Amino acid sequence: MQINADRECLIRMLESPDAVKAIKQNLNILLKIIPEITPMIGFEHKHPHHHLDVWEHTLCALQNAPVDLDIRLTLLLHDIGKPHNFEEKDGIRRYRGHEIKSAEMSEKILSRLDFDRRYIQYICKLIESHDTPLMLGQIRDDLEFSKVKFQIQICDALAHNPEMNRGRNEYIRQTKEAIAFFEKERKNISQERY
Repeated sequence: MQINADRECLIRMLESPDAVKAIKQNLNILLKIIPEITPMIGFEHKHPHHHLDVWEHTLCALQNAPVDLDIRLTLLLHDIGKPHNFEEKDGIRRYRGHEIKSAEMSEKILSRLDFDRRYIQYICKLIESHDTPLMLGQIRDDLEFSKVKFQIQICDALAHNPEMNRGRNEYIRQTKEAIAFFEKERKNISQERY
């Protein structure tokens, strides 16, 4: 992978201990690196499950994230397509398919920043599936991917309107239990081999 100054600057922001503070202090630089973020700023969700605009929701999700580039980069871009992909009826906006639009935009952004092709595919897969609940078979068959996706879903859920999070909280509880079960099962299988 060749050196790309914009990519390295973005990575430094996202890997800093307080990514949100780094982003806020360097917002003009970030907007030059990823101008596609600009429409997110001040773009109201106009949906009862959201109490923040798209950009503030993104920052709140990032604030909840561990220092992990994959998770933070996914969260930064996970809703980038929302301002370009919504329907509004009776004052409420719906964002069906926003995750696909966000993944398409992210692929172009990350390619422009010279990220590795396989890494781009991985991040875009996380973005495209961030709103899709994890199923037991998926967790069993791809535990590592599921754990990363689940961490993204937790950060995203914590950035939603807390008054509307009952369903998300139940999903988080159940999925946490499923991941713990499959981690224990994997550990037991590996111990049996030795």
